[in-house]
Amino acid sequence: MSLTKKAYAKVNLSLDIVGRRDDGYHLVKMVMQTLDIADILTFEKMETAENYDQEGEQGDIPKEYDSRIETLLADNRYGDSKGMTEKDRENSEDIGLLPLGSDNLIYKVAKLLMENYVWPRNPKAGVRITLEKNIPIAAGMAGGSSDAAATFKGINELFELGLHDQELMDMGVTLGADIPYCIMGGTALSEGIGEKLTRLPDIPDCTVLVAKPKISVSTAEAYGGYDKLEETNKEQDLAGKRKRIVHPDVDQQVDAIYASDLNKLSAYMSNVLELVTAENHPEIGRLEEMMKASGAINSIMSGSGPTVYGIFKDADAAEKAAKQIEESELTEQLFVTRPIK
Repeated sequence: MSLTKKAYAKVNLSLDIVGRRDDGYHLVKMVMQTLDIADILTFEKMETAENYDQEGEQGDIPKEYDSRIETLLADNRYGDSKGMTEKDRENSEDIGLLPLGSDNLIYKVAKLLMENYVWPRNPKAGVRITLEKNIPIAAGMAGGSSDAAATFKGINELFELGLHDQELMDMGVTLGADIPYCIMGGTALSEGIGEKLTRLPDIPDCTVLVAKPKISVSTAEAYGGYDKLEETNKEQDLAGKRKRIVHPDVDQQVDAIYASDLNKLSAYMSNVLELVTAENHPEIGRLEEMMKASGAINSIMSGSGPTVYGIFKDADAAEKAAKQIEESELTEQLFVTRPIK
């Protein structure tokens, strides 16, 4: 009647923006890698006597909340939607809160599966989902998408729906571009808006040091800043000035992965969004330099940031670097971890 799933964090080994669709979605080309940092989700079946929508007043759970789905936090390190104003809900990532109820991807995935596959057979069926949060919030590590992926898998298994991963991935992309990758996991080339995935060989064994600064960055802020930078560069080109944007060579990194060459793979680590986020938050660059000075082959920002990570061949060097960074008080969360294959 209950089961537990891990939702693994990801980092971008490279991230490039190659275009933009008419609907505003950015087209990307990037290499993704899961790490052994995970949220823990517990799924329990419930039998409800009745079902209803809770109207509530401002600050309560939104009226579209369904009592047959409970989403709970295992601890109180983060806020939840019951105490949020409507403005807080819209900007929850920016203020470092974790919305539950209908605002959260966990709830959205659960409702999608329950409405389409569970409630047609048993309208009184319910699910209680408890989240133990370990992945940093608003950090460029796909914590919300990974939780959503674990929810797809957890409810599929709990209610014996028999859905294949590809079916879950097809549904997942309607809720978030990173969700299909988080369902797949491992090492992958991601294209399109993130839904076109090519599984890659496992990267060589290494140690990864992950540092989350004491700031939060919204994905919309990072991509919006990139768009402004690109427009500025077009104007500078017309004036004969040099462009600032240097795009990652993702193809070279993919070749290095196929060759199992950790040094070359690391040499091609690059993130085009760092031009935006690191300029606004200098601690990102400071953390990268500290990691490289302490033995990292290379160090970059993940996703829209602000999380910084470094690749180390030597686990002891990574541990020493972690102690130095901890003493610097630049971070609020620090992990010495490894890739998940």
